[in-house]
Amino acid sequence: MTAVRVPVRATAAIVMASFLGLVAFLWPFVVAPGAFGSAETPPLMFGALLVLVLAVVFAEIADGRIDAKALAMLGVLSAINAALRPLGAGTAGIETVFFVLVLAGRVYGPGFGFALGCTSLFASALLTGGVGPWMPYQMFGCAWVGMFAGLLPAARGRAEVALLAGYAAAAGYAFGFLLNLSFWPFSLDPGSSIAYQPGLPVLEQFQRYLVFFGVTSLGWDTGRAVTTALLVVLTGPAVLAAFRRAARRANFDATTTFDATAAVDPPECPSGR
Repeated sequence: MTAVRVPVRATAAIVMASFLGLVAFLWPFVVAPGAFGSAETPPLMFGALLVLVLAVVFAEIADGRIDAKALAMLGVLSAINAALRPLGAGTAGIETVFFVLVLAGRVYGPGFGFALGCTSLFASALLTGGVGPWMPYQMFGCAWVGMFAGLLPAARGRAEVALLAGYAAAAGYAFGFLLNLSFWPFSLDPGSSIAYQPGLPVLEQFQRYLVFFGVTSLGWDTGRAVTTALLVVLTGPAVLAAFRRAARRANFDATTTFDATAAVDPPECPSGR
């Protein structure tokens, strides 16, 4: 059961932005040659999509349809992820941030997982000085990792941990597969057999990218996949229990009502005082 429910308007914005984001990731295969004139154009598109999503989410917060307790949980987990990421990023593909996204998305739901992926990577980029044209790609990639964790089928106990570990490994590979598309069309000599070649048929273009992914990124992404899966196996039962206990105590779906008839007049002061 989803602990944090995202209002319909915010959900619609996330779905729309995710669809457009997927198109932006896959533009080398679907966009006509010359439509993207520089390496900066796709990140700018991503930035606009992220602004759209965040604007809708903040509008829901201002209208009171997103619980302040859920917002506080989002801030705490974003800070934890921002602190964890420098411990592993850049060493043989090891990532220490994805297992929190997977476990939090599983407990708190896909909308919360999407927001956590965005805010975690944004906070981490500010903390480590990693702001650049690659940041929107990373934010969307992590947002999807958290979102799809919240959409996994129901399971409990060892079956749930196994499910999440398998998903974590697959998400580690998928993240690398998508993120490479942010620089592949611009990073190689056009004469290379694995370089992006405008105008090629989709299947031939995709074959080139598969070879590029295999020879340049597969080993690195294996480090991320194995690390994330192991962290889920080792910490999953305890962290899931802690997240669920916090969700029960927070009672995110509770609504506050005020009963005017229950007001009691203050007692009168004794005479002489």
